[in-house]
Amino acid sequence: MGLKKVVRPHHEPDYAWSRPHGLVEKPGMYPDEPEAWVYCDKFSYDQGETVSLKVHTTAETFDIEIIRDGYRPETVFTRTGLKGQVCDTPENAYSHGCGWPEALTIHLDAEKWKPGYHLVIIRVKEPNGRDYEREGFFIVKSPSRKTSAKGEADFVLIHATSTMLAYNDWGGANHYRGVSDGYQDDDPSPLSSTQRPIARGMLRIPRNAPRESNGATVAEFGHSPRYPALEYAWYFRYSRHFADAGWATYERPFTVWAEQNGYKVHHLTQSDLHLEPDCLTGYSTAVCVGHDEYWSWEQRDTIDNFVNSGGALARFGGNYIWQVRFDEAMNTQYCYRLPQLDPESESNPTRTTTAWDWPKIGRPGATTVGLTGVMGCYTRYGMASPRSSGGFQVYRPSHWSLEGTDLRYGDNFGAHPINIAAFEVDGCDYTFNKGLPYSTGNDGAPSNLEIIAMCPASFGERDISNGKEPIGAPLREVLGFLEALYENQEMPEYLKDREYGSGMVVSFTKKTGEVFCAGTCEWVVGLIKRDTFTEMITKNVLDRFISRKSS
Repeated sequence: MGLKKVVRPHHEPDYAWSRPHGLVEKPGMYPDEPEAWVYCDKFSYDQGETVSLKVHTTAETFDIEIIRDGYRPETVFTRTGLKGQVCDTPENAYSHGCGWPEALTIHLDAEKWKPGYHLVIIRVKEPNGRDYEREGFFIVKSPSRKTSAKGEADFVLIHATSTMLAYNDWGGANHYRGVSDGYQDDDPSPLSSTQRPIARGMLRIPRNAPRESNGATVAEFGHSPRYPALEYAWYFRYSRHFADAGWATYERPFTVWAEQNGYKVHHLTQSDLHLEPDCLTGYSTAVCVGHDEYWSWEQRDTIDNFVNSGGALARFGGNYIWQVRFDEAMNTQYCYRLPQLDPESESNPTRTTTAWDWPKIGRPGATTVGLTGVMGCYTRYGMASPRSSGGFQVYRPSHWSLEGTDLRYGDNFGAHPINIAAFEVDGCDYTFNKGLPYSTGNDGAPSNLEIIAMCPASFGERDISNGKEPIGAPLREVLGFLEALYENQEMPEYLKDREYGSGMVVSFTKKTGEVFCAGTCEWVVGLIKRDTFTEMITKNVLDRFISRKSS
């Protein structure tokens, strides 16, 4: 969630591993080191289109390798000995783009370029002869997506590119931090450009890289906050936000698991949902995984219309909170967070780039996915529920998604050392009756929502050291944001004086469609670590939605 503090009193803690302590990627930052970056002019292409690669490097020559990534990665394109060029790059490239000239074009003929996720590797030689690499990406879309993808794909995976844009700090800043403020360079940029490279670690990362939670760190008596992903990023020089978003942490592990288990996967981005309202027409099932925190109005329209028309949405992701906007060319994403800062807040309140729960937008996030990040937040992260089980506790064992799992009322699944209920989670306002949880509907959750399993969560971390130790998600930020969100208007009763939320696994039907939502960013960890229960539930959901019996 990560909200920007306004003023830091002298006794309050610093942010954990803030900007001065992390890798800042932009030309000229480290004069004695090689530079090589690449990005494409779009996130996704149709077969027959041309990819334009933009490259900046201090090396005389560079190589390009393109890998169709997944369970069995395949190199599909190579070029070596291409002439390097040092490009002028604006100081505000993070918000306004790099503007680099075209270095190479690739025509995506249908015979060679199959639908899928393509990793673009730029490679140069360091003076000691060692390879120096950075990454870009593009997706090749299926031509059948607007007609019928039956037989070609079991489901389409929607990549959370709006969240990736929010956290991408290449060039020095993102929607969270990086703009100079005279202290920790923690002012956010409300603008994030699509026309720049993706931060190191978001597209490719070693398998042993830690995730954005305290994960396997056992919180013993006297435990101080630890942030393994931030420490790893600092030591090995990855983006401070590498574990917050992107292919390497979320979509790739899910794709690998799915392909390994015989599912045929197509890929689209949130940008495709924004530009092409009919892009899901040919699919029976759409899947979201990981951290899909940011959505535009148009992206939600595409998802809602898909479900209302009989489609199935399987969401294994968490932290559904923010509305964003784009310029017409899709070169810039806007998110001001506070309505008072958005220049269009008064003239166009429904498109204000703030939390979906803001009353003037009139479109609570829970109406789309059943849950909202505003009712969830952090668990097993720093000092936010640090000793929680790391899993979900079952309340409705007879639900179809748990069929064959042998899970009973009160059982936990995905718990430590798996930790699928970690980092950021989504919940809803709820009450208990006769030992079962029920949604109140106060936050827009559907009336037919079934709460299958739950975990505890906190809106943020409380300082336990009187400012001596940094923390990653201060409680004061979320509470301060809620106060600002409801400035000059009555805050809903269910949000007043609230510090705790929940993570949930839920399902509901909407018109002729159906939604399953496992509201946690870390569900994919259960697939990576081959947790029996997480795998069985995932298969139950996918097989029901694509009308396919388990083998």
